Amino acid sequence: MKELRIEKNDAGLRVDRYLAKAVPLLPASLAQKYIRIKRIKRNNARVQRDDRLAEGDVLQLYINDEFFDTPRADNAYLTVASPKLSVVYEDENILLVDKRPGLAVHPHDGAEYGKTLIDHIQAYLYAKGEWKPRQSTFVPALCNRIDRNTGGIVIAAKNAEALRILNQKVKDRELDKRYLAIVEGAMKPPAGTLTGQIFKDAAKNRVYVTEKPQPGSKTAVTNYQTLQVKGGLSLVECELITGRTHQIRAQFAHAGHPLLGDGKYGKLNKGCDRRYQALYSYKLTFRFTTDAGPLAYLDGQTFQVKDVDFVREYFQ
Repeated sequence: MKELRIEKNDAGLRVDRYLAKAVPLLPASLAQKYIRIKRIKRNNARVQRDDRLAEGDVLQLYINDEFFDTPRADNAYLTVASPKLSVVYEDENILLVDKRPGLAVHPHDGAEYGKTLIDHIQAYLYAKGEWKPRQSTFVPALCNRIDRNTGGIVIAAKNAEALRILNQKVKDRELDKRYLAIVEGAMKPPAGTLTGQIFKDAAKNRVYVTEKPQPGSKTAVTNYQTLQVKGGLSLVECELITGRTHQIRAQFAHAGHPLLGDGKYGKLNKGCDRRYQALYSYKLTFRFTTDAGPLAYLDGQTFQVKDVDFVREYFQ
């Protein structure tokens, strides 16, 4: 239990607004709950969230010590009172989550603390009691990343051994990731391989595709197969042979078939009110060619998201 004494400058504030300032890691919804069940009191008596505080009042807070920490990237999960995750698969070692477009995976992608995928995953595991940060130095972490405006399956490791193994498997390309995309026009041929050199311009946060190597460029290879063609659009499945930044978006645009709704590498289509490019990492298969230790049971297993909105919208 901690006590907070109200000073002159905070007199007149509502209880909930004072708590938001004094204990920024405590989510507003959780603060309201704690007030309701009397884990937050004023002068050892029941208090309401809209009560006004007076100088000299003392708040008694019966809440976990971690809520009193200074807000940082490593404790932002505390601000997530109700984690929102679409779980594709979960066991004692890993968690597969269907990330929605528009959600950043990490705070350094420009998102605020408490508003990223990893924050929600850590909050989820913390609430379940599977992760106890005060008892372990391990922090649940992501094994792969997806662009902020792309949706799809993201892998999180629940323990250090799983993280080590999966990071190596990702590096060794022992995971088969398939994407669905809608591109403009019809691909010719309908199935094939896009190959080129990708050069990244970090200042502009975009890449450029060239036919010949240049300083700093890397080879990019994408296999594709057309699944449907309708109304001047094609639904294609993509397999990343290499994993370069914005690879699918840039390569299809370079081939003359930009992704629907991709304002960076194509154009924002008239009559299309999509906020994000039509690209989704919809299927994941573990294809281990080397020893996976305690994760060997995952070898050969395929996981797929239940629904991709743009497929439903444009191709039924």
